[in-house]
Amino acid sequence: MLEVNIEACTGCKVCERVCPFGAIVVVPETKKAKVLDNCTLCGACVSACNFDALSIERKAVSEEELAKFNKVFVWGEWERKDGKIVIKNVALELLGKGRELADKLGESLAILLLGKEVEHLAPSLIHHGADIVYLCEHELLEEYSTDGYATVISSVIASEKPSVVLYGATPNGRDLAPRIAARLALGLTADCTGLDINENRQLLQTRPAFGGNIMASILSPYTRPQMSSVRPNVFPKPDSDENKTGEIERVNVNLKPYSIRTKIIEEIISHDEGINIEEAQILVSVGRGIGSKENFKDVENLAKELDGTVSGSRALVDLGWLPHPQQVGQSGKTVAPTLYIAFGISGAIQHLVGMSSSDTIVAVNNDADAPIFKVADFGIVGNMHEIIPEFIKLLKEHKQRN
Repeated sequence: MLEVNIEACTGCKVCERVCPFGAIVVVPETKKAKVLDNCTLCGACVSACNFDALSIERKAVSEEELAKFNKVFVWGEWERKDGKIVIKNVALELLGKGRELADKLGESLAILLLGKEVEHLAPSLIHHGADIVYLCEHELLEEYSTDGYATVISSVIASEKPSVVLYGATPNGRDLAPRIAARLALGLTADCTGLDINENRQLLQTRPAFGGNIMASILSPYTRPQMSSVRPNVFPKPDSDENKTGEIERVNVNLKPYSIRTKIIEEIISHDEGINIEEAQILVSVGRGIGSKENFKDVENLAKELDGTVSGSRALVDLGWLPHPQQVGQSGKTVAPTLYIAFGISGAIQHLVGMSSSDTIVAVNNDADAPIFKVADFGIVGNMHEIIPEFIKLLKEHKQRN
């Protein structure tokens, strides 16, 4: 329950102004805050109070209460490309996995779509699996802000009581998910590589632990919703079904400017990180086995012949031979290209979790026992410096014949 410390309350009315539901008011006679019956415990007022006069006491939910939570929620993150608002691929990937989880639970799949004038995205989200689109439009949601988005999503979660909420582990997702977890006193499993439903209808959340040396399975048995974040390219994007129908539910967003403590003054697009390996269809990836930075020339030539992109392991980033945006792995990016060629990469679990979803994996290593061969579709045991020129020669001959 939401409690008011009468002695600490100054009657400033900040809590009244930021409450999305109008569930807390300052009584004129006493000049103290009073909580109304329609409070959803979203936590917006607690975060806004500058005098620590508000607090929420949360208890472990009983099994009877747990059973009241239903629906699988996905945060529908979008981005701007060429001046247009488009849904991020990771949101569609989570719709695919969310559909699977919702079907196992016998529940609906819903997506939270926040922004300004983003309704045009709703049909595509329904075609990719959503049963319900919760449309939260407001001028203060035009750009992402931690306070604005956390307040709105927390209030919808508190009101609708979903059993599962999934976020993309993007820069904004990694900022947003823990803030909502803290407000609602929920658990959060970050960077999951696997999600499933167990025999007790609980979300089984799998992620690398202890530096990637083991895969941990995590449960949140005492609170709802169960929340997870997932990196892009971990799950496949579902096909669009133009015949699928769903409903759009408009949410009345009661957001005030003083709820948001930050403001975007200027956006500067960096061209230094123009290479996006997450969207590349062909990756030529190299590890410590390359030997020296000078040997990159052959790798770059091969990538050029394949119309591909160069990426690498953490070892090369630590050496300063590759920029961090081109790192594949647990501490880099998760990729799922059509073709992934690994040269001189042994295949530590930290690297494998970042590329094992690739359609076709070709591994070249002079160690026949290298772990990379266990996930490779094709493996070549040999010296990469001898094999790369042969690859380039064969590609050029193929192009000449065709």
